[in-house]
Amino acid sequence: MRKHIVAGNWKMNNDLPQTELLLTELLKQNQTSDAEVMIAPTFTNLWQAFESLRQESIEVIAQNMHFAENGAYTGEISASMLKSIGIKTVILGHSERRAYYNETDESLAKKVDAALANDMRTIFCFGEELQDRKSENHEAVVESQIKNALFHLEADAFKNIVLAYEPVWAIGTGETASPEQAQDMHAFIRKTLADKYGNDVADSVSILYGGSVKPGNAKEIFGKPDVDGGLIGGASLNAEDFYAIVNAF
Repeated sequence: MRKHIVAGNWKMNNDLPQTELLLTELLKQNQTSDAEVMIAPTFTNLWQAFESLRQESIEVIAQNMHFAENGAYTGEISASMLKSIGIKTVILGHSERRAYYNETDESLAKKVDAALANDMRTIFCFGEELQDRKSENHEAVVESQIKNALFHLEADAFKNIVLAYEPVWAIGTGETASPEQAQDMHAFIRKTLADKYGNDVADSVSILYGGSVKPGNAKEIFGKPDVDGGLIGGASLNAEDFYAIVNAF
């Protein structure tokens, strides 16, 4: 059975005192769903977050990593560095990384390989921009991003991969794909996996929706059969809102 997952991507928000305060607030919340809960603080606060939550059910994950193990890559972080402080899951391919830092399907394939080689779980992000949706090219764009970055992998690798569909036009804009649009794309993604790897693999991979999920719309979105959770941005910076989303299952 596929896991329900709600992951909070804090992006470039919260200094150390703010991080400690939010962690405290998160631990005050009650969880009534079976969802696996993750948070992704900034690199400077990963260790503090991991230490604070070491005995808790909330997993601390990373927002990014480099594909190299080490070397002359100023400002970058490797998979082994993350693992050395207890981090076992990493977000890769977020639309902001693609847009602002020129990450490509080819470079992301190398990052995925590095994560898997280090026994790390990957939340792999992809999604179309507004012009792709308007031109009805959105399925082709998503299919290309998945195939180019992931379809060199063996089927067994998907045990450590979570997919996150994020329509770029619905991130931080207040716009949200309708639950029906989300379901249609998630079903297409699952069929794309099935065509390559078979139904057993496709049915086992969790596919998250990332695009302005809020307490008010989470239950309807998560109620769709192929939506297994959410990659949450702004709403994850408020503990009550975040857990309202977690408990939407």
